[in-house]
Amino acid sequence: MTNTSKVRVIRRRVVEATTGLSRSSIYARINPKSPGYDPTFPKSISLGGRAVGWIESEIETWLEEQISQSRPTGTKREG
Repeated sequence: MTNTSKVRVIRRRVVEATTGLSRSSIYARINPKSPGYDPTFPKSISLGGRAVGWIESEIETWLEEQISQSRPTGTKREG
């Protein structure tokens, strides 16, 4: 990891609000034993005890990739 800027850790509720995913969907995506496992979804980090968080920039990058994959290249949005 580069130290080009400050790292911001966000908690699950912010991940939910940012991605639109539910709590169970988030945990399914990070669990290799789950049918909903997504190896591209950012891994959580331990904050001590039972607390976990995610690196905000990793969540944003993942979300941008999902947007790119869901829209064909070369199409323009009307509006």
